Amino acid sequence: MVFCRGCAKQIHQSALSCPGCGATQTTTYTGTIGNGATATTSVASGNAYIEVMKKYAVFKGRARRKEYWMFILLNMLVAFVVGFVDGLIGTAPALGGLYNLAVLLPSIAVAVRRLHDSDRSGWWLLVPIVNLVFLIQDGTQGSNRFGPSPKGIV
Repeated sequence: MVFCRGCAKQIHQSALSCPGCGATQTTTYTGTIGNGATATTSVASGNAYIEVMKKYAVFKGRARRKEYWMFILLNMLVAFVVGFVDGLIGTAPALGGLYNLAVLLPSIAVAVRRLHDSDRSGWWLLVPIVNLVFLIQDGTQGSNRFGPSPKGIV
């Protein structure tokens, strides 16, 4: 059983892209799942920021710690640059506000997928300190109720 990296729907394991959402699948499988198969996954573009933005409002599936924290880091860097440019051209909160508004939904979506990786509901985002602890913890190995492991460990 193989799930799409973009929309988390079940697809054929030899599919190069998802027929539903068109997301590129860069997963390599050896053998058959459930029969001691090994799976290796990698980020399609190599950039976690772009991967998260491609899954703009996808709340299904799981996200690795690396994907989540690299997105947070790159998001902070982009927000800093946008704020700097905003100050240079004198439109103080306008560009920064628009950028923050544009990135709000993907930020929530990747955080929910990150919580799914540790087999927790996305509603834990509403609990202030606990959600940070859950976002830091390693995800569950193998499949859980939210889908297969994004690390590819079967």
